[in-house]
Amino acid sequence: MEIHLWWLELDLPAKEWLRENLEAESVPDHVLAAVRSAGGDVVNGTLTQREWIFVETQSEFVD
Repeated sequence: MEIHLWWLELDLPAKEWLRENLEAESVPDHVLAAVRSAGGDVVNGTLTQREWIFVETQSEFVD
């Protein structure tokens, strides 16, 4: 599923972690679980480059 579809369902603590740790090579289990719960896919324990770009440039800080 595309990130713009699951981002809105992601819980706030997970969004904050992703914003504060852009392009992390590994994402903690609680954030990965939140991504999966919201409908996202996780490959190799992190987000795709395209998803990281979305987090950095298009995710709104007013959630």
